[in-house]
Amino acid sequence: MYYPPRPRALPAVAALIRVLLRGDGDLLSLLPAEAYRIKVGHLGYSRRSILVVNSPDLVRGILNDPSDIYPKNDLMVGALEPLVGTSIFVSSGESWRRQRRMIEPAFTQMRLGRAFVSMSAALDDCEAHLDELAGRDEPFSLDLAMSHLTADIICRTVFSTSLLSQTARDVFEAFTIFERSVAQVQLRRLILDAAWTPVPQSPEVLAACERIRAHLGDLLDTHLAGDAARFDDIAMAVIEARDLQTGHRFDRKELIDELGVLFLAGHETTASALTWAFLILATQRDVLARVRDEVDAIAGDGAVDFEHLKRMPFVRNVFRETMRLYPPITFIPRVAAQRTRIGRYDVKKGAMIMISPWIIHRHRDFWRDPHAFDPDRFGVAREDELVQGAYLPFGLGPRVCAGASFATAEATLILARLARRYDFRAIDPEDVRPVARLTTRPARQITCHVRRRDRPGP
Repeated sequence: MYYPPRPRALPAVAALIRVLLRGDGDLLSLLPAEAYRIKVGHLGYSRRSILVVNSPDLVRGILNDPSDIYPKNDLMVGALEPLVGTSIFVSSGESWRRQRRMIEPAFTQMRLGRAFVSMSAALDDCEAHLDELAGRDEPFSLDLAMSHLTADIICRTVFSTSLLSQTARDVFEAFTIFERSVAQVQLRRLILDAAWTPVPQSPEVLAACERIRAHLGDLLDTHLAGDAARFDDIAMAVIEARDLQTGHRFDRKELIDELGVLFLAGHETTASALTWAFLILATQRDVLARVRDEVDAIAGDGAVDFEHLKRMPFVRNVFRETMRLYPPITFIPRVAAQRTRIGRYDVKKGAMIMISPWIIHRHRDFWRDPHAFDPDRFGVAREDELVQGAYLPFGLGPRVCAGASFATAEATLILARLARRYDFRAIDPEDVRPVARLTTRPARQITCHVRRRDRPGP
């Protein structure tokens, strides 16, 4: 059984000292060993009170939240606002419901059969680039490669254009600056500040956000100027969205907010999971062999078609198991807008409610051998092992990720094609350490070599 990288669980005080000594704001390393054992309980000491909720039944109630008692956490909203404004990702209550109504039609543009063409075209370009790297035996960042590929796919899907390499690199580097800083700010304020304390950002972070938003604005302006009728994509659907009750339409800033969420969430989360998946395939040759056997049996040496994806359960389960061990969204924090009660705990107004897919996915009460990489746990023969509500990489309730099917099909296609064609070799895989920022990422980028498989695909 293979146990991929994870921080060693320590007692609460030791975990806090470890994080303070490292100084990298890693919230994963801050989690005490007790967090993986309890169903509900307080996490350490903080001025505002932090309640960890692992019980699937209680989690479901909080994330459904029909009375708006548990809005998005104020720390997260304050940290994300420079990047995504007041978009659907951070709004709550009636504001969120209005935004959701307006952009709901855009989600129909994410039809998988239609998006598959964009996925395949982006993969063609990715394979051409990897062929060049293989020919030169040149090391490269696995993190950046996956981020570029998924950003290109979502760019083609949202904006009907491919993403320039330099733009992708600039977005990746700016987002890295942003999420590292946000994690460090959250750690300090998590312990010391009262609820709803303003979250200041450094000039470097604000500049990184402006770089990303400028690129999104450039992409948006291609649709706002000239012959907009030639576009039939997600961006155009959001531009044309109207609130049927008020007639309101998104202005340019709001469009960047909303499209920025679709662009960043649509590529960064999948890129995070794929980075971990290819690290695992690079070190676990038996898993790689099973992936290749399935792809070869279904697609042979020909193209991997859309219809093939549903006939590749093991490839899909490799992705599902990777998302279990490395959920892109490590934490789903909420804040109590009023005094309430969760389980047997009284919760004061302003308390932080911490729901963590990372913890729930590794909780010993919900999973057999929870830290082991075991794709077969999602197989038909073991369906009775799965605990309802204990698997939530895409969230739960009304705010569940609308792109879950898109991401699963995209990742299955990428895994199938790249695993069939290439051997990835990670440099110093034993030094890889996961950290929690906005997504679950390696503390340092994973460097790889790639070469064509001995029996290459097309």
